Amino acid sequence: MTDSFGTKSQLKVGSATYDYFSLSKLAKANAAVNRLPLSLKVLLENLLRHEDGRVVKREHIEKMLAWDPKATPETEISFHPARVLLQDFTGVPAVVDLAAMREALAAMGGDAAKINPRNPADLVIDHSVQVDTFATTAAYKENAELEFDRNRERYAFLRWGQSAFKGFRVVPPDIGICHQVNLEYLAQVTFRNGNVACPDTLVGTDSHTTMINGIGVVGWGVGGIEAEAALLGQPITMLIPQVVGFKLTGQLPAGATATDLVLTVTQMLRKKGVVGKFVEFYGNGLKSLSLPDRATIANMAPEYGATIGFFPVDEESLAYLRFTGRPDEVVALTEAYCKEQGLFLTAGAPEPMFSDTLELDLSTVVPSLAGPKRPQDRVPLKEMKGAYDKSLVEMLAAGKSKGEDDEGGGKAKAPAAPVAPERLAQTSTVTAGNQSYKVGHGAVVIAAITSCTNTSNPAVLIGAGILAKKAVEHGLTAKPWVKTSLAPGSRVVTEYLKEAGLLPYLEGVGFHVVGYGCTTCIGNSGPLPDPVANAVTEGDLVVAAVLSGNRNFEGRINPHVRMNYLASPPLVVAYALAGDVNRNLDTDPVGHDRNGKPVFLKDLWPTNEEIKELIRTSVKPEQFRRQYAHAMEGDTLWQQLQVSKGNTFQWEPKSTYVRKPPFFENLPKEPGPTKDITGARVLAVLGDSVTTDHISPAGNIAKNSPAAKYLMAEGVEPKDFNSYGARRGNHEVMVRGTFANIRLKNLLVPGVEGGVTVHIPTRERMTIYDASMKYQQEGTPLVVLAGAEYGTGSSRDWAAKGTQLLGVKAVIAKSFERIHRSNLVGMGVLPLQFEAGQDAQSLGLTGHEKFTITGIADGLAPQKMLTVKAEGENGTKEFKALCRIDTPNELDYYRHGGILQFVLRQLAKA
Repeated sequence: MTDSFGTKSQLKVGSATYDYFSLSKLAKANAAVNRLPLSLKVLLENLLRHEDGRVVKREHIEKMLAWDPKATPETEISFHPARVLLQDFTGVPAVVDLAAMREALAAMGGDAAKINPRNPADLVIDHSVQVDTFATTAAYKENAELEFDRNRERYAFLRWGQSAFKGFRVVPPDIGICHQVNLEYLAQVTFRNGNVACPDTLVGTDSHTTMINGIGVVGWGVGGIEAEAALLGQPITMLIPQVVGFKLTGQLPAGATATDLVLTVTQMLRKKGVVGKFVEFYGNGLKSLSLPDRATIANMAPEYGATIGFFPVDEESLAYLRFTGRPDEVVALTEAYCKEQGLFLTAGAPEPMFSDTLELDLSTVVPSLAGPKRPQDRVPLKEMKGAYDKSLVEMLAAGKSKGEDDEGGGKAKAPAAPVAPERLAQTSTVTAGNQSYKVGHGAVVIAAITSCTNTSNPAVLIGAGILAKKAVEHGLTAKPWVKTSLAPGSRVVTEYLKEAGLLPYLEGVGFHVVGYGCTTCIGNSGPLPDPVANAVTEGDLVVAAVLSGNRNFEGRINPHVRMNYLASPPLVVAYALAGDVNRNLDTDPVGHDRNGKPVFLKDLWPTNEEIKELIRTSVKPEQFRRQYAHAMEGDTLWQQLQVSKGNTFQWEPKSTYVRKPPFFENLPKEPGPTKDITGARVLAVLGDSVTTDHISPAGNIAKNSPAAKYLMAEGVEPKDFNSYGARRGNHEVMVRGTFANIRLKNLLVPGVEGGVTVHIPTRERMTIYDASMKYQQEGTPLVVLAGAEYGTGSSRDWAAKGTQLLGVKAVIAKSFERIHRSNLVGMGVLPLQFEAGQDAQSLGLTGHEKFTITGIADGLAPQKMLTVKAEGENGTKEFKALCRIDTPNELDYYRHGGILQFVLRQLAKA
């Protein structure tokens, strides 16, 4: 440790004394410290504490002190997170890789036991429970049992990992959602590393890790590849970011919720453009927001495009720590440390310097939804009918699943003819037992209270319960075609809903607890009842889901559902009662009471006073203490799992869930020279806003897909396929699932949806996986051409791993989402960016050309301009593309074939 600024100090808190690196001491000689945004002060402290003259140098600290808020970021720093948060979909492949690295290190002559998390890691199993059973008191139990039946191999593997690796904890299934568990239990705000006190910081393998920013903890989502490197003690390489200040004033009006606020913030920041930037909230409006309200806003940072959405530590943060049962010494240390370091927000503090600002008067927020396909497309409730009508016409005019600005491949063409009135009025009959009823376009077939975004917030959960109570009292219930579900983000929610006497009323309108996990928000909505699914298919209906989640991309929630609207939990209940989105709930009735009298939303909507009183009497600190006291133990199903022993995992050759990955096979001790890419063919031509869901879907495995064929050949029946997300520990499934989303639009096969392409030399149409295998047999490298915002959405390591295993050497796009670009580099895939104003279409590229990319072998450097030649039937086109390897560290990763190979070789040398 260098400490060239002499900031190492001691802090006494009660009877304990801690070492720390003092920002106050630094500020005496560097006044700029006091005007830095608080989020950058956290990064500054991180540099001070890790200064070693090699990875973190004095000049890095000086650059932070000289931060120019208006300048384009160009200074690279190394950020060392205190800990890592994993969820099971992305966590399983990380642990699989660590297990394989142990074997590879031993094969290279090293000590396998060296492969351990160097930073504490918590894996929360929350992504695997699916809503199979609903609207019954048996739903939770039956879904939990099905979850274990489907995931027994994965869960046994994770239990092995917890005992085999040091510094690795697992929160078992059915405890809660990782971000809510992090907020309510794991996060300490001030971290203790031995005797050193420092800010609690983290990276997580889920985009919505940013939820913890709401309590003043700096952390964000990274790909599983970066997270594995962080687990092994590697820093996260980043550029000192710009920081956008978001000023909040006033307070929310009656009837508006934190959900309405975050949808408004998301719309504003998407319009502003904050990709790659920190957003820091400030202003007198903060004091009117509860900690859960702040966490709701921070949660959706990926949707508004920011790296983080940061709220400073203040009295509300301390109150939340106390209320959720954190030990007194944790709260005392946080208060003393943050105040001493100038990280505690106090009234009258001068506003920091920001790169840019925008402002929102909270009193202007109105009840809203967002959709039908993007979280930034906010629709005020009173405008919902008109917005729905417009979206329906666009979807029907464009043909099946080809809406405007569709995510799988660019904007739809203008319709050749208007939509016939009879098509707009199309209905289909649902017959279920003795019941028969008609559904049409806009029918709500899924209504889900789901996701950490909202289920961490007692105000909106209590609000939903009060609305349900009033509905039951009016004789209303959910329409029979609506699949209803309540999936709390922690068991505490169920406790306080019971304490408030509201759970029976939620159940009375169909919202029974179905499990404690992400469920519908990540696509685990489960199948629609057959009669409903059949009616939707036969009538070719455009039906809707209304969910309290954060993502609503088409194809994500359910394959039968094309319209997905994000909404607050009370509005989710209201739309379940109404049964369709084809109405204005501001003026149209939600339903009719027992006497046939119309019931309006205003008759059901809870008042702020009703919500506050029930929170005061029903949400208690002992509920948090009780539920988290034994969080790591799990239930009987977890405890009875059979677990193997030993430092290395005993791979089961017949397993279809956990297989040894191929990334370290025959790995030489030193990497070879980088080479130009020559004679490459195009595997896919994609449009704008292609998401990681399109690249590596997490949901259902289609019965006619390459992954399904593999599983059936292994003896797995379709009913036991589970999801792609659940099988991320098996590379054979995941490589076959890459680019297999049913909504993907590959412009090499216009008019066709799904994982299909053309093998260019033979002009033969086949699956993307089969074409990849054919190209690899021929020794042909591959490239992908894409539009803007390539890789937006959840941070999925398999979106990069699968791309690499398909033989793709480069992706050429108009722009990249931050995490996916980093993941591509981390897997040795070269991200290239068209020059401004150019794309495949403007350059006349069809995807049938043969590509050569030069400048790689000859002095590849971060942000170097490379030359691309595309030889086609009509001649050769040549253009420049920007190498999106952005930092020297990333260049090292690329030269080694990936970040894991780089780390492994470093450990072997040590």
